[in-house]
Amino acid sequence: MSAPVFLAESGVDTVVPGDRYVLDGAEGRHAGVVQRKARGERVDVVDGDGLRLRCVVEDTEAGRVTLLVQEVDREPAPGVVVTLVQALAKGDRDEMAIEAATEIGVDVVVPWQAERSVVVWRGERAAKSRARWLATVRTATKQARRARLPLVEVSLDSRGLAARVAAVVAAGGRAIVLHEEATTALADVDLPASSGAGAPAGETSAPEVLVVVGPEGGISDGELGSLTGAGAVAARLGPHVLRTSTAGPVAIALLAQRLGRWG
Repeated sequence: MSAPVFLAESGVDTVVPGDRYVLDGAEGRHAGVVQRKARGERVDVVDGDGLRLRCVVEDTEAGRVTLLVQEVDREPAPGVVVTLVQALAKGDRDEMAIEAATEIGVDVVVPWQAERSVVVWRGERAAKSRARWLATVRTATKQARRARLPLVEVSLDSRGLAARVAAVVAAGGRAIVLHEEATTALADVDLPASSGAGAPAGETSAPEVLVVVGPEGGISDGELGSLTGAGAVAARLGPHVLRTSTAGPVAIALLAQRLGRWG
């Protein structure tokens, strides 16, 4: 069984094999008090940006776990960034979507206030709702044993999303709007070539694949026209109409396969 993952808040950049690393704070309490990790058990600590410390527990006390670092790995950045634009949906279906997409391997999630979204993010509710998305992504990252924490961007309205699509396309990426009436299958949409995974941070700008999923009531004709006018391609997943909580994760899984992430 793979080792459980805990997210480090800081202090991992200079760690080398043989060092001791102290896991404290909320993650230390979870490891020591909730999971009751014992001496000799394996634990991974990640920084959310690809760095992974492979450790064994050396000592535990209330809310504090001392780890012996055995290996330090740096997982390469993706050669193509996969982004899910998820329309806000009722009944936590949007959170279900980003949870599954995170476990599958999405790199960025973007909340979208679509015209037909029943849920509305405004004021204090917007801050609380985004905080729930951040917590959902964080928990799913640990569940999936990932070393990279997906970025949760600020919410966009339809005008802002059209501008985001135009920027992605202008930079050499691809924007895909999932739509049941589209004649092009997702499997047939051309994807950008990888920039080369593993390049040092800041030395490459990976192209982006942006996947747009509408709310329960679907994407309006006006929104579809605006997004395709900005350069997006309308595509269908298959013969069945999926819920808003399902469509995004399915699309991310298909793209992950095509991009060789599951090879």
